[in-house]
Amino acid sequence: MIIMALDHTRDYFNADAFLFDPLDLQKTSVLLFFTRWITHFCAPIFVLLAGTSAFISGQRKTKKELSLFLLKRGLWLIFLELTIVNFSWFFNIHFTFLLLAVIWTLGVCMICLAGLIFLPRKIILFIGIILVSAHNLLDNTHFPENNFMGFLWGFLHDQKMFHLGHFTILMAYPILPWIGVMALGYCLGEIFAKGYDANKRKKILLRIGSLSILLFIILRSINIYGNIIPWSTQSSPIFSFLSFISISKYPPSLDYLLLTEGVALIFLALTENISNKLTKFISVYGRVPMFYYLLHIYIIHIVALMAAVLTGYPWTDMTSFSTWITYMPILRGYGFSLGVVYLIWISIVLFLYPICKWYDAYKSSHRDKWWLSYL
Repeated sequence: MIIMALDHTRDYFNADAFLFDPLDLQKTSVLLFFTRWITHFCAPIFVLLAGTSAFISGQRKTKKELSLFLLKRGLWLIFLELTIVNFSWFFNIHFTFLLLAVIWTLGVCMICLAGLIFLPRKIILFIGIILVSAHNLLDNTHFPENNFMGFLWGFLHDQKMFHLGHFTILMAYPILPWIGVMALGYCLGEIFAKGYDANKRKKILLRIGSLSILLFIILRSINIYGNIIPWSTQSSPIFSFLSFISISKYPPSLDYLLLTEGVALIFLALTENISNKLTKFISVYGRVPMFYYLLHIYIIHIVALMAAVLTGYPWTDMTSFSTWITYMPILRGYGFSLGVVYLIWISIVLFLYPICKWYDAYKSSHRDKWWLSYL
């Protein structure tokens, strides 16, 4: 949750964000590359652990109750993405540009999982593995037209932008592999069930995580399958390494998921029993994830709007009606160094801490209010 805010802060404040892709090895720096690259871990972990959370929640429900729960949550998340979240990104009261991103993805995956849970667990596991490992076979299949088939393929596998009259829709997160990730997360939930041996869980997580990273290294070295763009030798060893770990997120390639989820599983294994002031501080954000997510975008955007005005740009330049904010030519020349971006990021995260802590306490003392669980 904290790392995610770094990427969004960079988008709205870094001067280079309006000039080039931070993963462009011909233009980026090592620090800028890793500032963007480290945030690759956020979405796959959110989706994986949402599936795990669904399994744990299902321990207290019947399959029918869990299915209905996932269906309602999924529809709610889709509604939030189309309204509250989209307005926070663009401050566009006409909603002429709709970004379908991670909250939309979580919602659609939950709706799919609502049906998958009725299958035997081995079948769910098989479906998850196939969707994650085989979807790159579709990389060369494209439907570029602005029609129903193009829209459907953008929904399933290709990141695409569509124009429907006065409206533009960006399918940022093609859904097919993400369904597989949530299905695998659901299967992973079995080792987090109440009463499961913690030492055995740690060994399983370490084995799966290590195997995932090993498979990533092998596939990436072979350079034939697993990522849309192959890696290549660059002008220096460090940039060759950056090329090696530059993995496709839209849609999430097999290499991308092997690396990010592999590291995540090892991290889970090694940190389960750590408890200190830092972990208690961080967990405040994790206990109110949707509340934090909604607030952090609005605060970043409002502060960016003020920064634009203070540096000579009209506030309207910080609103978007047809594209993502960093693609707007009028903002070329606006922005700050990475050092300032990191300072703003840390300040916003710290600003949110007491608000999140208050809301967590409010939720804990008002468990009778059913609607709180939706935020």
